[in-house]
Amino acid sequence: MIIQVVSAFFATLFFSIIFRISTKNLFFCGIIGAVGWLVYLLTLTIESIVFSSFLGAIIVSILSHIFAKIRKTPVTVFLIAGIIPLVPGAILYKAIYFIVAEDYNMSTYYFIQSLQIAGAIAVAIFLIASVTKSSRIRS
Repeated sequence: MIIQVVSAFFATLFFSIIFRISTKNLFFCGIIGAVGWLVYLLTLTIESIVFSSFLGAIIVSILSHIFAKIRKTPVTVFLIAGIIPLVPGAILYKAIYFIVAEDYNMSTYYFIQSLQIAGAIAVAIFLIASVTKSSRIRS
């Protein structure tokens, strides 16, 4: 598990470099991605992959808003980079693989699962953005 979290940190960090995120924010992007992946891994043993992705995205979104406020940087700088480890790329790869292998049942299964994960991530981001926006309006 430690190797996966460290790998998520570096994957997020390198993705941030590719997208030319300021060097003063690179470390924080890596931390957000690693913590999101840690939450995903910890909840994966007790819940489904979709719910684990949802919880990981919730944490990434919360941390992105916190670091954006502290670092006086747009939320998307941290959010887009931090969400990268949770994106269901391997599952989409399996869906395409099974299409090529002409196993349409497995292809459909993985495609639907990837849509569920992507939807869970989107809902988590939307929920946290809505909560933080409504709290700013009241204050």
